[in-house]
Amino acid sequence: MPASTPPRSRRIRPRRAAPALQVAADGLAAEGPVFDPVHRGLDLIGDRWTLVLVRHLLAKPRGFQELRGRTGIAPRILSARLRQMVERGLVETVPAGGRSLYGLTDLGRTLEPIVREIALWWVRHIMRQAGPFKETTAASVVEALPFLLRDERTAGVHVTYELRLVGKGGGVWTIDIDDGDCRVREGFAERADVRYTADARDWTLLAIGLMDDREAVSEGRLKKDGRGGSIAWYFHQPYSPKRKERGDPK
Repeated sequence: MPASTPPRSRRIRPRRAAPALQVAADGLAAEGPVFDPVHRGLDLIGDRWTLVLVRHLLAKPRGFQELRGRTGIAPRILSARLRQMVERGLVETVPAGGRSLYGLTDLGRTLEPIVREIALWWVRHIMRQAGPFKETTAASVVEALPFLLRDERTAGVHVTYELRLVGKGGGVWTIDIDDGDCRVREGFAERADVRYTADARDWTLLAIGLMDDREAVSEGRLKKDGRGGSIAWYFHQPYSPKRKERGDPK
């Protein structure tokens, strides 16, 4: 029998030891990954436009062109950002007739408190320095009301306002204030405590402080029906030359 060829000896490579975690004098890791929930969270939602899109999708699903018109995002960037948000489970496509809309998933809707706190931070600390505002639309002002709510004035308050705006940019909205929470929806209220009627342009000027609300009522440009306090009492107000002139409190 031929002599068997002895097997080649296998070269055994020593296993590399895991690098030891270097700890600085202050107790934090000097190198390597750090447990930082803020950092990890912003990896997912910190890209520019992500939370802006969430803000516009909180009310209802919207189409690509509507989102583009509302945000001013370039089409290529908007397409990429929406695709990324779908991949991350924040947004899903919603069939609507012959087209698809973009809507928030349950995970995406959990970002509402974050969007609200960012808006409130800007309202409380920056808004009055940023004004006076030159122009906006009635719809954008109405939709922003939940972010302008004054918590200290709405605790225990339950009131429904109906806003009827005529003319260009007009529409009908229902504004519900319910114990520190505000919800806005398009359409007539089933039962309104207070109803406002005005021209959309006049309402916009009132909202951004370029028209005095008391003068608007006395001149018949703003009509109020029903029993209840002024809607302005419950919301933070933008910088207003008119209010400043008459010494209204912030």
